[in-house]
Amino acid sequence: MPGNGQVERMNRTTKEATVKRYHYEAHDELRQHLDGFVAAYNFARRLKTLRGLTRYEAICKAWTEEPSRFIHDQHNQIPLPNI
Repeated sequence: MPGNGQVERMNRTTKEATVKRYHYEAHDELRQHLDGFVAAYNFARRLKTLRGLTRYEAICKAWTEEPSRFIHDQHNQIPLPNI
């Protein structure tokens, strides 16, 4: 799970690439631009911290090497009755 510093940095990166750079006439325009930005960031941008892989490539590599990391115990997600 990312730390607060990582989250804050990602928020700043997103803000710099969107609302600080463009004017949007409507929320839909911002949503569309955010969708495009997030897709490009996850599937195209190579990151030093991931040894030159994109986020998508890093996830695929982890899945291939350690598939057990991606299997969730469904029993942990069953809601319990309110007692």
